[in-house]
Amino acid sequence: MSRLKSGLAGREAANAARVRSAQWMAVFSSAMIPPLLQTAEYARLALSIGQDVDQDDAAEATGVRVESHAVVFEPGRKFAFVLTEGAVRTWPGSPSLMPAQLDRLAQVSTLPHVRLGVVPWNVEAPAFPLHGFTIYDGAVSVVESLTGDLTLTETGEIDTHMDVFEAFAAAAVYDDALRDLLRQIGADYRALAST
Repeated sequence: MSRLKSGLAGREAANAARVRSAQWMAVFSSAMIPPLLQTAEYARLALSIGQDVDQDDAAEATGVRVESHAVVFEPGRKFAFVLTEGAVRTWPGSPSLMPAQLDRLAQVSTLPHVRLGVVPWNVEAPAFPLHGFTIYDGAVSVVESLTGDLTLTETGEIDTHMDVFEAFAAAAVYDDALRDLLRQIGADYRALAST
């Protein structure tokens, strides 16, 4: 397990290097928007809220995370993201930041090399989503924890994560149905922000 020895910025730099070296990624998230899809404001809060962190380190880490987003738009790569509706409905800070975050998800969902799905709350879950994970090129799966990343490389572990990913992917909505769901959730956020 890699720890936060070099701070948040060091952790983000290591994650960015891993992302840059991958040709395809499968990302499952049950608790938050995945780092590659976060707006700058969401990323800033995700890296610092509820934690005792150095604000300069958090600001540097946010910059590194946001800079790494460019890979999503690079040709020759493939990305598959599956989120639960719970991940989309959990927000840091104020609900007023979420409409922009939902717009980013909708934008990314139109890219031809990106497959983005959300499992609606009214669909039976195929498994208990105990934690999120990211599979890199089918060879490594990384589980992010509060204190560092757990890197799994055994074939059986990767196969299990791939099976769970595929099960949730089969239950997700995509394309226009996804964007309709995001619009509904956005309306809920706007109502929350106005109260």
